[in-house]
Amino acid sequence: MALAGAVDLAAVKARSEAAAAAAARAAQAPAGDGVPGGASPFVVDVTEATFQAEVLERSLQVPVVVDLWAEWCGPCKQLSPVLERMAAAANGAWVLAKVDVDANPRIAQAFQVQSIPMVMAVVGGQPVDGFNGALPEPQVREWITRLLDALRDRMPAIRQAEEGVQGEEPAEEPEDPRFTAAEDALERGDYPAAEAAYQQILAVEPANEQARAALGQVRFLARAERADPSAVARAAAAPDDVDAQLAAADAELAADAVEAAFDRLVATVARTGGADRDRAREHLVGLFELFAPDDPRVAKARRSLARALF
Repeated sequence: MALAGAVDLAAVKARSEAAAAAAARAAQAPAGDGVPGGASPFVVDVTEATFQAEVLERSLQVPVVVDLWAEWCGPCKQLSPVLERMAAAANGAWVLAKVDVDANPRIAQAFQVQSIPMVMAVVGGQPVDGFNGALPEPQVREWITRLLDALRDRMPAIRQAEEGVQGEEPAEEPEDPRFTAAEDALERGDYPAAEAAYQQILAVEPANEQARAALGQVRFLARAERADPSAVARAAAAPDDVDAQLAAADAELAADAVEAAFDRLVATVARTGGADRDRAREHLVGLFELFAPDDPRVAKARRSLARALF
């Protein structure tokens, strides 16, 4: 699904920040002004001033489907109502961001729009998949379903929204002996055995989100047990040493200095580039996964990470 390098959204951020004052004034308008007809909180009109908050930052929690349209475009008027109905019915599993390309040319330029309607899904601040033209509703629904299926394990908010729509309690899963073996090893403090057990599960089921999350926790516990409190001082003395920053973040997290660890890695992402930046970002995202998705410290750090990246 990746469209790496195909779209440059960074230019829009600068415009968004430059229009911050205008955005603040718009925020004082009566509630529902950002939603066409006040129909749904999950359908929002986006401008260059609100692009960062409504698309980039929001896409860290749920997929944001960007509908690029114009008033003069007949096919747009066929497709947009379909997307609006589907977004409202999804109850927040995904959000529809409507962009008038005539009023927001920098956004259109960032998405390299050549014809409209154009629809692009943004996840984690990056475009991941899209289509052009007014597809029939069944094809649009199929595209949305594929998108959510691919992201459901990565974005708990999708599952939560879907459960709210269905009104069903998650079914209790039967005990899996493979997980029992891994958990027994973890209780013994045998981290290599626990890691090997979870890796065996993933070798058979690469999409097993429970095993993937548990593997991340085991690896951090093993690192935390070896964490050296002096790593923080060493990192302070060598701010450009990425390995030192990663080790210091682990030490801080092991000492329950959660926000300090997150801030350190966000700062490392902001001042590095290339492979070093990717390592710091991936390490930080791995630490996020050790916490509940709605932890306010994680939410704050995700917003800071979005600003550092874009």
